[in-house]
Amino acid sequence: MADFAASLARDLSSASAARTVISVRGFHKFAVAEGWEVENPAVDIRPPSVPRRLPRALPYDSVLSIIQAAANSQFPYRDTAVIEFLYGTGIRISELVGLDLDDIESETQTIIVTGKGNKSRLVPIGSVALGAVARYVQEERGTLLGKSKGIQSHRVFLNTRGKPLSRQSAWEIVVEAAKGAGIPGVTPHSFRHSYATHLLERGADVRSVQELLGHSSVTTTQIYTMVTVDTLREVYSGAHPRAL
Repeated sequence: MADFAASLARDLSSASAARTVISVRGFHKFAVAEGWEVENPAVDIRPPSVPRRLPRALPYDSVLSIIQAAANSQFPYRDTAVIEFLYGTGIRISELVGLDLDDIESETQTIIVTGKGNKSRLVPIGSVALGAVARYVQEERGTLLGKSKGIQSHRVFLNTRGKPLSRQSAWEIVVEAAKGAGIPGVTPHSFRHSYATHLLERGADVRSVQELLGHSSVTTTQIYTMVTVDTLREVYSGAHPRAL
């Protein structure tokens, strides 16, 4: 079994090898439980460690370019509001499409977000993102809702048939806007990465960012501090006379 794990490490990426080892371990554990095997030959085999990739944050100018590109879509107010919300709150794409109108508290400038594990959290939202969603609700949401054949939805974001916007459709909105701005490799999570990184770069503490992102452990959030350190290192390398 150890030879099998070693062969995986030679032929597959660390992530693929780890998934394979975990699957094999799970199968043998099940086989022992069912009485098909007496012992689990994979019990001592550990999956290879997977190097953690640093998240890629967009420069602020790129965020602005993507927002401006969204204004050229078929439903410019909706698509602009989607991107403003993603960047302005750092919420996940699944959390965005799950938002109801009642989840937005304009007076207190907060939204109620239901995240992983069905846990709710209160997230502040700026006036720019609030203004974007208000324009969408006033100018386009009623038109979209009218295409739903009488089926009402309380979801904030709707698709072209008046039904709740799906995760995939929201993903496509982001990708198309990024293409329009000429910026490749952008996903909805890029805005979450950018949100966290830009907050930390401007002085927010990691514990507060952890709460805003809805991370259960600060360890998950600390990866963004590594990104900001890399940025500082680049600044140092380019500016200090003895850094070269």
